[in-house]
Amino acid sequence: MARSDSPRVGLVLGAGGIMGGAWITGGLEALATETGWDPASADRVVGTSAGSMMGALLVSGVPPWFMVAHSAGRTFQGLAGADGRPAATASRSGGAQFRYAGGLPPIGPGSWRLIANSLRSPGSHRPAALLAGWLPRGPISTEPIKETIRRVVPHGWTDHPSFWAVACDYTDGHRVAFGRENAPEADLADAVAASCAIPGFYEPVTIAGRRYIDGGLWSTSNLDILRNEALDLVICLNPTSSLHPPHAWNPVERLAGLARRGSGRRLGSERKKLVAAGTEVVLIQPTDEDHEAMGPNLMSTRNRNSVIRTAIRTVREQLLAPEVAGFLRDLPPGPDYKIREPDGPPSEWPDTLPGVRRRTAAARGESSRAAEA
Repeated sequence: MARSDSPRVGLVLGAGGIMGGAWITGGLEALATETGWDPASADRVVGTSAGSMMGALLVSGVPPWFMVAHSAGRTFQGLAGADGRPAATASRSGGAQFRYAGGLPPIGPGSWRLIANSLRSPGSHRPAALLAGWLPRGPISTEPIKETIRRVVPHGWTDHPSFWAVACDYTDGHRVAFGRENAPEADLADAVAASCAIPGFYEPVTIAGRRYIDGGLWSTSNLDILRNEALDLVICLNPTSSLHPPHAWNPVERLAGLARRGSGRRLGSERKKLVAAGTEVVLIQPTDEDHEAMGPNLMSTRNRNSVIRTAIRTVREQLLAPEVAGFLRDLPPGPDYKIREPDGPPSEWPDTLPGVRRRTAAARGESSRAAEA
């Protein structure tokens, strides 16, 4: 991709549960530090499920190095979120706090209309959509997911010109990319929660009078949604496929391996659509070491930091491979403070980092009041 001007770049962050979100965090850190490019500067950013969570934080001003540091327990003195609360009080679990949504326990299929629609025209529905209709409505609240996003965007949408959070309509099973022109208007927190709402586990999320569930039911990556966006390069981090499909004897591991193969086949098919449209695609996927750190249960709340540390190393190795590095050499350099932690205390950080604008505005207000006194 030899170009004299900066390429138009898309960034796709796939589904993968809690462990997948941790892997994406480490992957974004490796991508930023190895290339010097700010992933948040991509012309199009698409997130599905866990990828929507990490993508929303990224495009809303939280750089990868901060995600890694916060997850590891670092505290930045005097730093507050966009909602005014101290950043140190924010959950370090990436939204992985499970609590009952309340009400009577869900019984019976969660969406009779989805079942009816998928049976009426099975050819236009993914098998996962049919399964989603028959599963009971999820009993786990999505409020912790929304709370994580509201820390950086209390209401409304992110300022990024093109961030899409992919969910599925719980009535017809088709995907909806919130943030796109033809999608219903939504708060960022609600859209991300909808994208993450695994059927049978999380409660569906209602937006503009309709219910939505996990976008991974349509595709774990939704890479093909960018095929008509006239991009030069798309970088995809997909936690649920695999560079090295395992051949395990353990039944749980075998099921996980089958799921990874299915995700990988879908990813390869979607990649072909972009390549046919003239877009180069870089696929970054977990390795054996990543799978060992993540384990077969992607909704586990343990080992998040181990997964992050492993991903930083394994993704960096993939980025250094000659067949990948050649596609990335024309990426424009990003601001240093987006790539690595700035020197000095948060009070001296650039005002585009998390919580700094609010803190700076508050400080100016105090100075103004002092001067009037």
